Amino acid sequence: MKWARFQHNGQPTYGLVEGDAVKIVSGDPFGGYALSGEELRWDDLELLVPVVPGTFYAAGANYTDHIVGMRKQTGADPTPPSRAHIGYRANSALIPHGAAIVKPADAGEQFQYEGELVAVIGKRARHVSKADALGHVLGWTIGNDISERTWQRADSTLWRAKNSDTFKPMGPYIDTDPDFTDMQTIVRIDGQEVDRFATLNMLFDAATFISDMSQYITLHPGDVIWLGTDGVPSNMRPGNRVEVEITGLGVLSNPVVAEDRASS
Repeated sequence: MKWARFQHNGQPTYGLVEGDAVKIVSGDPFGGYALSGEELRWDDLELLVPVVPGTFYAAGANYTDHIVGMRKQTGADPTPPSRAHIGYRANSALIPHGAAIVKPADAGEQFQYEGELVAVIGKRARHVSKADALGHVLGWTIGNDISERTWQRADSTLWRAKNSDTFKPMGPYIDTDPDFTDMQTIVRIDGQEVDRFATLNMLFDAATFISDMSQYITLHPGDVIWLGTDGVPSNMRPGNRVEVEITGLGVLSNPVVAEDRASS
């Protein structure tokens, strides 16, 4: 089952994606729904992010090659963490599939993508075991954790390096049952492949994150957990289009544009 969220009759609306058609529902995948009997074409949708999370969580340092490659650039200790690390992102940075990533006027050359698998929580989770953790997941989507590395190194927090407006593309939909077999994350810039890695080659999987987090905080329906990236990303620049494909799940595609402060 694939859940899309889109603008319809002036309101955010959910629908079930079936091929090129989207069946509109009343309600949503978290609190219950009913088919309305109305359909739209996928190509006609004004897509929104598939969920606006109550809390937006993001895994840190969750793939070995990314840890080693990125820390080599700064001379930091490349030792992988001994347990799952979690941080937060800003909802204000979220944009849907197709919307423009805006590079701020004073951003540096190291303006980079990070393709990530995203778990969408569907059921309240508190003190859950690892064995039961995935039963609290509604489904999965794709995230692109845009990062400005100069700011990331210079600032004491990630407030602008990862949370500036438009820095968090997510979508295009939530898939409740993707094909995880040999799942690959592939990133392309202007159609050219620049990164590929085994999506599930994580230090800590989604079940570990959910279980560990739930020992201290309550996860609620609609919360999202971005699960990290691998490799050393390439730079993006205005005029590029960046695609994050996760095989068995879909493609998240967004153009990159320069900030126009005169019109903001």
